[in-house]
Amino acid sequence: MFAIVRTGGKQYRVAAGDKIAVEKIAGEAGETVSLGDVLLAGEGAELKPVDGLVVSAEIIAQAKAEKVIVFKKRRRHNYRRRNGHRQQHTILKIVSIGA
Repeated sequence: MFAIVRTGGKQYRVAAGDKIAVEKIAGEAGETVSLGDVLLAGEGAELKPVDGLVVSAEIIAQAKAEKVIVFKKRRRHNYRRRNGHRQQHTILKIVSIGA
């Protein structure tokens, strides 16, 4: 069975046993969270109703993404700025999809 869930402004297709990296969710490693915003669910080609459907996931780790370099330059004005940013994210393991 698979489900489409929305968290952190993005949508993910998940099934039991999948590992996904989502925007940061509060919690420690080993805790269980429930993703309640289920948009679609189904098995094979058959769709199922999503009323009251919840996706349970276990937090594996709180991590940071790769560094993104932000470099600004205005030519002929001796203006250069270099910044780096690492977005925080949470790695989840999908435990079950059910009511």
